[in-house]
Amino acid sequence: MIRRLALTAALGLALLPQAAGADPVLARYEVRAAGLTVMQVIARFDIERPRYQVRTEIHATGLASILGNSHQVTSTEGRWRGSEPLPERYRVEGTWRNAPRVVVMDWVVPGQPVVSALQPPNDAEREPVPVALQRETMDGLSALAKLARTVTETGRCETTAAVFDGRRRADYRAVTEGRQALRDGAFQGEALRCGVEMRMLAGRRGDQDAEEAAKPQRATAWLARPLADHAAVPVRIELPSRWFGTIRVVLIGIEPEGGVPGSPQQAAQPRR
Repeated sequence: MIRRLALTAALGLALLPQAAGADPVLARYEVRAAGLTVMQVIARFDIERPRYQVRTEIHATGLASILGNSHQVTSTEGRWRGSEPLPERYRVEGTWRNAPRVVVMDWVVPGQPVVSALQPPNDAEREPVPVALQRETMDGLSALAKLARTVTETGRCETTAAVFDGRRRADYRAVTEGRQALRDGAFQGEALRCGVEMRMLAGRRGDQDAEEAAKPQRATAWLARPLADHAAVPVRIELPSRWFGTIRVVLIGIEPEGGVPGSPQQAAQPRR
């Protein structure tokens, strides 16, 4: 659960075809559970152009590192068609609890991902995802980039995405829950609160009850524009867990790549 949330923390920014926000952005997040920092995330977003790239690097820290070496790099790249991301290349490489983790997935044809490497293989831990359910999907980072674009352009969260990450197939839906003032982490100001629901369709763990796996999972994401000339980014994410209470992902730093770190600003008005 912590691993999935940490990946979620590395959310994509949205493309906006304007020069003002074209520079890549570097963001740092902390993942906190039971009052302790258990992971750190460094994310590089280069997505405010016709093509986008997102790269995240995750390290377990504190007590979580005692369970074993955990370090993972995830990247996606693709292009935009209107408001829809069209991923072309998705990669996961790293070590989780001392075990290697690899996913290599490409979209030679839009909407039709092809998995060419998967370590460990799904038959070692999860049920396979039928090919029919893999069609017309995108990876999770691209799906969250779509959410950020929607927030930036409309000031609302309403969006959906069919997500396949090489192991799991799920449907995501986000709705607007209002605005809220935040005072935690690097962002100080008002953020848009989005309720996110995930329903897994296939890819459950072999030891997981099918009825339990099918239950919707809910999270809350707050998005804002800490850098006024760039698109919205997640500034906080919260997800309930069975063992750790509420898991929080908090933005602790953001700056343009190669630039001078700026003071985060209150969320700007949506671009129309």
